[in-house]
Amino acid sequence: MTKEELKRLLKIDQKKEEVGQIVEAMEAPDFWSKQTQSIQAGQRLSYLNNLISRFESAQTESEISELEKESLFDGPYDKFPALLSIHAGAGGTEAQDWANMLLRMYLRFAEKKNFKAQIINKSDGEEAGIKSATLRIDGPNVYGLLKSELGTHRLVRISPFDADKARHTSFALVEVLPEFQELEDIEIDSKDLRVDVYRSSGHGGQSVNTTDSAVRITHLPTKITVAIQNERSQIQNRETALKILKIKLKMLEIEKQKNKERELKGDFLPAEWGSQIRSYILQPYQQVKDHRTNFETNNPNEVLDGEIDKFQEAYLRFIHK
Repeated sequence: MTKEELKRLLKIDQKKEEVGQIVEAMEAPDFWSKQTQSIQAGQRLSYLNNLISRFESAQTESEISELEKESLFDGPYDKFPALLSIHAGAGGTEAQDWANMLLRMYLRFAEKKNFKAQIINKSDGEEAGIKSATLRIDGPNVYGLLKSELGTHRLVRISPFDADKARHTSFALVEVLPEFQELEDIEIDSKDLRVDVYRSSGHGGQSVNTTDSAVRITHLPTKITVAIQNERSQIQNRETALKILKIKLKMLEIEKQKNKERELKGDFLPAEWGSQIRSYILQPYQQVKDHRTNFETNNPNEVLDGEIDKFQEAYLRFIHK
């Protein structure tokens, strides 16, 4: 790729215009009175200046290649932290163990990337594994990377829980949301909420386990439910749950608009349990295959240890075709 091709790909001229617009906006008298807006604008300005500087100084083939990869993260929320939730499918212990394997995979992924990952909610299975878990992950281009994980993940293996050593198929659903900072436009009527408090089963010792600190908020019109039990304080858990509910409602509105556009184009496919995105086969042969991009590997153990970068890059290139 030539530098001129890279310039067009990165839309350098448009980004320089955007820098000018942000700098001009920052000169307005009331700009700095809006804290969230000013922080986001400062972060965006820093990113744009850094990208432009890297482009202008790029000389070697490897530098140009790295910038070409950067162009894949051009979504409006790609730079945001991500909220990733895992839900075990039907099948009891089998599915709950599979959900726990996915939880470990994403924690290992974050660790290898030096991302900050925090479990903000986890519901353990009765015998093994988890029923569900939610992670907050922060780092460069986190949502841009993890949006590739949205959908149903399928595992085929000989069950360690089956005395007959039969082969089982398990499913888990992964949800991924960008952590919006600007949520003032999302208004929720308190009459539309049902708030339940219950005993936390998470970490924190006896002081957590003996108090009803966990919070579950249900938005009655949409039936969206958010449960949080990470914090010691019920008030903190409620605030976090309410924030995530607002993020889900905002994403719901964005998806509704996208779906209308897709329906007009004729390529609408809802992200539901049936829309399987990736299969992990451990027996009778070994393979992990993404059904959207057809990218595959014969080393599932490596993938389950957090090496999912190639699947993410393949997905980003797929959606940029």
